[in-house]
Amino acid sequence: MPLYSFQCTACKAEFETLVRSSDTPVCPECGSDRLERLIGSLAPAGKVDGLLSAGRAQAAREGHFSNYSKSELKRRKK
Repeated sequence: MPLYSFQCTACKAEFETLVRSSDTPVCPECGSDRLERLIGSLAPAGKVDGLLSAGRAQAAREGHFSNYSKSELKRRKK
């Protein structure tokens, strides 16, 4: 289920909620279903690579390599 940000057009409250495609969200403040979906912000560039390498380094310290691809494992074992 994706996380969406909404603004209620009735009371102007902003909130985030998990929404299935079959669900119609309602405002937690006033209960209205007159909502506008807001544009979310993107993750900052460059953070993913740092998180990935940190996670892999921790996995290597702990002695498991399950999060490496086969080609990366071959290079790692050399």
